[in-house]
Amino acid sequence: MNTQIYLTENGIKPSVQRIALMDYLLTHKTHPNVDEMYEALHEQIPTISRTTIYNTMKLFVKHGIASLISIEEKNARFDGDVSLHGHFLCQNCNQLYDFHVNEKLLNIEELFSSLDGYNIKDTQIYCKGICKNCK
Repeated sequence: MNTQIYLTENGIKPSVQRIALMDYLLTHKTHPNVDEMYEALHEQIPTISRTTIYNTMKLFVKHGIASLISIEEKNARFDGDVSLHGHFLCQNCNQLYDFHVNEKLLNIEELFSSLDGYNIKDTQIYCKGICKNCK
């Protein structure tokens, strides 16, 4: 995928920082937070700051090309996979795992039927527990 074209097609003006951040999100399925992205990219892009990363992530979320994962109270993480899926947080090792959600079983329309007339823009499915590696 050409990241520059992807950003442009989604209404975002490409820049060196935006391209690098989108590439990082799409190639690192670790649900990184701002500090992790900063540590990974600041040597490659010395002018990047945590504020730039945070503002870029907000822009990506606003345009629907990233998700803000707020499963932890004090640690916002981001995901470049915006397809319907859930997240499992291990409360022992703090690893965040993706899991598949069967859309037919979930039936979003039926689940939110009491919100008739509302325009749902985001649905997040979270589970917390102990992962199989820590069990």
